[in-house]
Amino acid sequence: MAAPSFLGWDFSTQQLKVIAIDEHLRVIYEDNVNFDKDLPEFKTQGGAHVHGDRLTVTSPVLMWVKALDMILEKMKSSGFNFSQVRALSGAGQQHGSVYWKKGSIQILKNASPKLPLHQALKACFAISDSPIWMDSSTASQCSALENAVGGAQRLANITGSRAYERFTGNQIAKIYNQNPEVYAQTERISLVSSFAASLFLGAYAPIDYSDGSGMNLLQIWDKSWSASCLDACAPELVEKLGNPVPSHSVLGSISPYYIQRYGFSPDCKIVAFTGDNPASLAGMRLEEGDIAISLGTSDTLFLWIREPTPALEGHILCNPVDSQTYMALLCFKNGSLMRERIRNECASGSWDEFSKALSSTVAGNNGNLGFYFDVMEITPEAVGVHRFNSDNQKVLNFPKEVEIRALIEGQFMAKRIHAEKLGYKVMPQTRILATGGASHNKKILQVLSDVFNAPVYTIDTANSACLGSAYRAIHGLVAETNVPLADVVKLAPEPRLAVTPTAGAEEAVKEMVKRTVTFEGGRYCSISRANWEKKPQTCSCL
Repeated sequence: MAAPSFLGWDFSTQQLKVIAIDEHLRVIYEDNVNFDKDLPEFKTQGGAHVHGDRLTVTSPVLMWVKALDMILEKMKSSGFNFSQVRALSGAGQQHGSVYWKKGSIQILKNASPKLPLHQALKACFAISDSPIWMDSSTASQCSALENAVGGAQRLANITGSRAYERFTGNQIAKIYNQNPEVYAQTERISLVSSFAASLFLGAYAPIDYSDGSGMNLLQIWDKSWSASCLDACAPELVEKLGNPVPSHSVLGSISPYYIQRYGFSPDCKIVAFTGDNPASLAGMRLEEGDIAISLGTSDTLFLWIREPTPALEGHILCNPVDSQTYMALLCFKNGSLMRERIRNECASGSWDEFSKALSSTVAGNNGNLGFYFDVMEITPEAVGVHRFNSDNQKVLNFPKEVEIRALIEGQFMAKRIHAEKLGYKVMPQTRILATGGASHNKKILQVLSDVFNAPVYTIDTANSACLGSAYRAIHGLVAETNVPLADVVKLAPEPRLAVTPTAGAEEAVKEMVKRTVTFEGGRYCSISRANWEKKPQTCSCL
């Protein structure tokens, strides 16, 4: 008899991915459909349509459904045994929204197994192209939402984030304002994650707490919709959203459509889908006190936090694997491209030379401090290159080896500061889990370890959202008995210890962190867009 298996799905921006794992957490099947390449009829670039205003960005809903049809047919042709799948879960790109037309619930529930699902559902959507996370066309709706609840910080205190143009509440408000007839036709609004779960469930799946906290609509403390936020966005919105549920919820059994068309067992359970970032937290197997850092084109931090303090930068989301705690998310735009520019200028384009320069300098860089933003940064909102010597005097340049350490220390000190602003605390058991291109450079990781005063481990996170979804499928079956995810995934490969903090580095780093806080606090007003627009004539550092 074949062993039980579990499926994890990821409806990401450019692809639909699936992973199957067995009860020992071994990957037994993996596949994907690339939207641009495999579904050219939808004419997407990078899985999306960028509209003429260059602000509006959408993706075709039926493309996602057809991709699911395609990947399931590929699995069937390969001989995959659907009857042994005990549970499945999934992830969706965060913030995107799907608008189900009135009457669609009956079509979804009664879809004929003789037809591909995309044919059965082709008339089900009030909007054929869904707004996605890349959209930045809702500035006026963001301002209106913040004003309605008492300001940006007040909104962050309620929902975990200030108003962001990509967040779902603001996208819904835009549709209600510009297309009220479309809004009136809509009986249910799903996130990409709950939309995908609905396809498997044959009914409208609820939004889970974790992905729901990326909408500017959910009260993250009591995990219910905020009436003031809903009212500011559109009328009768609570009926269209349904009630949110814990991220580990078992939503029900798989739809008869899949039993009859593909041979799934009627006992296969659907565990609530969540956002791709929360699913990655599960895939990386973060635990309390841990911090995951992805060092790529942009640098991203995931944090596990018990007592968050929402701020104007970064996001607080409900934790997808522990409903009593939270995860924080921080994104830094100036990541690897900035590191590569300094490598080219100061180390002849060689990472070996770059690493030698880091080794030749000490933690704290003898008081030399640098901030490097080639493009307008997200966290903090800043631009330009700014160098300061040990007397806090601005200087035009550093020696090459000092420049290299100033860049890396400055990047990691900013990450530590903003993590702490959101409530992160280094604990005795804290681990830093590093991934992405720069995680292969041990000297860079040593600086990371020294700045956070915690050991750094490396992890292989290929398809972490997909793998995390498969882990969550297993966890969902036992979560009601208070079994933690860590117990469910203890057979998975352990992260590899890369470096530990340098003895004596802590004091030097603490002093530099204090100075970084001062810098980011606005004393050097030329780097702050907001300050510069208010009073450029008084800038003291030009």
